[in-house]
Amino acid sequence: MALTTLDPRTALVVIDLQNGILGLPGQPHSGPEVLARTVELADAFRARNLPVVLVRVSFAADGADVPPGRTEQQRGAGAFPEGWDLVVDELSGHPGDILVTKHNWGAFHGTDLDVQLRRRGVTQIVLTGVATSIGVESTARAAYEHGYHVTLVTDAMTDSDPEAHRGSVERIFPRLGETGTTADVLELLAKTHAV
Repeated sequence: MALTTLDPRTALVVIDLQNGILGLPGQPHSGPEVLARTVELADAFRARNLPVVLVRVSFAADGADVPPGRTEQQRGAGAFPEGWDLVVDELSGHPGDILVTKHNWGAFHGTDLDVQLRRRGVTQIVLTGVATSIGVESTARAAYEHGYHVTLVTDAMTDSDPEAHRGSVERIFPRLGETGTTADVLELLAKTHAV
């Protein structure tokens, strides 16, 4: 389905494009492809004075803020390398951007993301990032539950598992919002938001 509209106050929300995550293998899109498309979108949003939110995941050195729940899949243990949680250089360094640090999969739980968006009058978010079926999907679900219009840029996200990516894109995302490509969003942005 084609994208229908972008609200007057739409924000780009970028999930986990940071040093320690972007270099991991991704499918069906590579990390560099996701980054290039996201940079293009971020530049277009900034040119129109629309909010750009850079979300990163980080944990305290002692691990005290790591989610404690039991899982069947073992989680990585040990300390993270210095700078793993920094947003990649290609996206950072813009003073008007909003930086949100999360400690969970989704960007809403335990952060001030909702407050930051509402104070700016945002009613719609456009999502990109890594991983499609984890951080992006969790954030999309919460955004939908918070009452935002959600747009998911399917070629500006990737996953370690191509089946998980496809499952999110084909089965979950159409229930949470509208999907489209980077080109679709840029075209609609040009039609609805003057520079």
